[in-house]
Amino acid sequence: MKFQALEKSILELQKAMEQNEITSLELTKFYLDRIESYDKKGPKLNSIVTINSRAIDDAIRLDADRKTKGKYSNLHGIPIVVKDNCNTFDMPTTASSVLLAENRPSADAFIVDKLRAAGAVILAKTNLSEFACHGFTDGTLIGQTLNPYDLTRTPGGSSGGTGTAVAANFAAGGLGTDTVNSVRSPASASNLVGFRPSTGLLSRGGIIPVSETQDTAGTLTRSVSDAAVLLDICAGFDPEDKVSAEQIGHVPTSYTAFLKPDGLRNKRLGLLLNSLGNDIEVREIMDASIKLMRENGAEIVTIDVPEFEMSRLGNDCDVQYFEFKEQMDKYFTKAVNCPVPNFQFLADSGKLYPSIAEFIKKCAKIINPSDMEDYKNKLLNIRRNRTIAYYVMAKYKLDAFIYPHQNILVQLVGLKSQQGRNGMLASTLGFPAVTVPAGFSRQTADAPIGVPVGIEFMARRWDEPTLFEIAYGFEQLSRSRRLPPKTP
Repeated sequence: MKFQALEKSILELQKAMEQNEITSLELTKFYLDRIESYDKKGPKLNSIVTINSRAIDDAIRLDADRKTKGKYSNLHGIPIVVKDNCNTFDMPTTASSVLLAENRPSADAFIVDKLRAAGAVILAKTNLSEFACHGFTDGTLIGQTLNPYDLTRTPGGSSGGTGTAVAANFAAGGLGTDTVNSVRSPASASNLVGFRPSTGLLSRGGIIPVSETQDTAGTLTRSVSDAAVLLDICAGFDPEDKVSAEQIGHVPTSYTAFLKPDGLRNKRLGLLLNSLGNDIEVREIMDASIKLMRENGAEIVTIDVPEFEMSRLGNDCDVQYFEFKEQMDKYFTKAVNCPVPNFQFLADSGKLYPSIAEFIKKCAKIINPSDMEDYKNKLLNIRRNRTIAYYVMAKYKLDAFIYPHQNILVQLVGLKSQQGRNGMLASTLGFPAVTVPAGFSRQTADAPIGVPVGIEFMARRWDEPTLFEIAYGFEQLSRSRRLPPKTP
């Protein structure tokens, strides 16, 4: 294989296929070889739960189809990994729990089906924090996933398996899910672009849920352009997810039209002061990023919105505790070939990952959440904060807010929680947010090129086009993407 696929974007890989420089079969084998070398051996990153036994055959079929039928889409023949809480008909869907090791759905999740119809090769399922309930990407099924930039640290979570796999070039891109931080946390920790779209842009149909209010699927990629390609394919109305109907009239022909190198020019951005934290290295990276944006035509306004302080958001707006049981029971009711009958079975099993067992037991006690005053008050607080966000953006003429996704370096393996993450703002508002590589901490013996730090941009709901302009413009200036030293 003469073509070098390492670190290539989806569009570059697609062009190489069109010019007969590489086939889908060769590309699929390239990624599978890297999984064998670095996930199962070498640093043993432990990001892959299941490799798709059909992947090679699918690649051969798609190569043949390209010759006889032409290209399906920009994803034709492109290997993609999928977080293992998204249903796949040809692999178990485990949520990284031993309790769901034999959960074998008969159909794909809506967005997985969209990928297959576009010609993507579904290469593998990736590890996650068990039931997507914490920020470390660890569970009872295969254990802890490691960060390829520093093996003593987590890759964030809960979509850290996808994050590690994409960062290490085990696939061209991947899908995750995001209830609070779960796409953008691994992006920040693993030097990736993590895109959480407006709630409703990507269907939740066929995905093991946590929260009706806060859940969405999202993308983890090595570039902003790759995120645009994946969102182009995966967006769409799904009758199984009523919220997805709200996207009608808000989706452009292609998000790739907004990949503008000067996308930061004349943008007005609001820096949230109460999100910055006190970590010197993160603050230095943020300061350098702000300076770079100002030098290239962006105007940065510093603002303090007390309602957007992260611990306050957790207390006032986070509703996953009230919604988890009801949403999971809906999933189990529809599931076929699933060994778990209901949420109470999980709580009583004695087989949950220790850090989530108590949370799930508490959730199991929730009955009729819509009648609970605390739940209703949190939903009202979310509505209030949406009004505040729109008001602040109008008052200061903002195109987006900016802040570090995590205002301290990603945590060490073995600690109990990821502190300093700022993702709950977008998650509770339902606004789109994207985390982009911003730089690295100082080098250490464990982190030969430092630990990645990501900057996050959040725009109004359905304003993904503006977000792509800003993120792509910043990416082209920052050029902070680096291959992990543990997976050359």
